[in-house]
Amino acid sequence: MTSLTLFYIGLYYFAALVLIGGLAYRIVEYSRTPAPLKIPTTPAPTTHLGVAARMAREVVLFESLFKSNKWIWVFGWLFHVGLALVLARHVRYFQEPVWFWVEFVQPFGKYASFMMLAGLAGLWARRFLVDRVRYISTPSDHLMLALLIAIGLTGVVMSFVSHTDIIALKAFALGLMTFDWQPLPADGPLLAHLFLVALLMIIFPVSKLLHAPGIFFSPTRNQADNPRETRHIAPWAAALERDNG
Repeated sequence: MTSLTLFYIGLYYFAALVLIGGLAYRIVEYSRTPAPLKIPTTPAPTTHLGVAARMAREVVLFESLFKSNKWIWVFGWLFHVGLALVLARHVRYFQEPVWFWVEFVQPFGKYASFMMLAGLAGLWARRFLVDRVRYISTPSDHLMLALLIAIGLTGVVMSFVSHTDIIALKAFALGLMTFDWQPLPADGPLLAHLFLVALLMIIFPVSKLLHAPGIFFSPTRNQADNPRETRHIAPWAAALERDNG
């Protein structure tokens, strides 16, 4: 076992612990944040079933973004759908045997990387070309987009330019899951790709990418517009009422 392999083994265990622990902490924190007011963005559904449908449209179709800005919606949707296909394609590295739908999505996931990069390029260009967006953009916004693009580019290089040993890479990934560690191919693009992905895992819990789980806790989206029918009492306020008799 080379020192390089041991370094990446340790790096990925550390990154996984930070990602899982950080996400768990943030989700618990979001769930405990008081929502003292009924503040759904109108027009809003008046039933819980309607709220579920609204959340589904928001997560899958980016409904509110589509209504507010069509150009940002195009680039955002390209990136997220491309990313979903790419991630689905990567599931094969952690399975043996591979599920049928993972096999089916392989060719789509391979070329979806270009779709993902096109979306990221558009979103990054917006931060330079739109005055009001450039004014509020911070260095962390640019660095996050640069990191995502670098991950996508190194992945494209491995798929279309400098191929790596996929069998050895899958053995390494499966070995991480089963603690049966296997050598990691020492290919430059692969090492860069894996390092950047680990870096993303580490900073994810403290980045703006937390909108992924955070959207489900947004009171403007997850509340029914029924203040006339049902009195809204935040859980912490209800507890106070019980304690005070």
